[in-house]
Amino acid sequence: MGRFTREELQEALAHYDSVVATCVESGDWNAFADLFTEDVVYTEHAYGVFTGREAVRAWIGQVMAPFPMMRFPQDWIAYDEENGAIVLGVRNVLPHPTEPGVEFGFANWTRLVYAGDGLFSSEEDCYNPARDAPAAIGAWLEAGGKPATEIVTHDDREV
Repeated sequence: MGRFTREELQEALAHYDSVVATCVESGDWNAFADLFTEDVVYTEHAYGVFTGREAVRAWIGQVMAPFPMMRFPQDWIAYDEENGAIVLGVRNVLPHPTEPGVEFGFANWTRLVYAGDGLFSSEEDCYNPARDAPAAIGAWLEAGGKPATEIVTHDDREV
């Protein structure tokens, strides 16, 4: 038997989702970093591996600044009670600037490892934004989307 029950994992994910929704609404991603343990290992395949909550905080604020309106709806969820993990099928979605209901996005798989007390010790985002994001973001820009700040690409990062 795992350390956490399915119910505990479901509650942790509900809290995670609530915090992400608040960050999307406010454009302030500090609370997202606070979802993680101080020694979190966050693997983002395009941007690198971030070790520690403050490294996640610095990165997420910078990478999300151009897209405060981006949402992350989940298509499916798998709970792994034995390992305290949650795996999600997520879409990174930008809304059409003038046509409600029209979206631009790309798929992502996320694996979270729960540490207890509402905190996660690991997140891994499995996708290829270098391949998938340019088409979605390009179409959004062509439709009139405007980034809130300069767009930071994975080549401009400090890891």
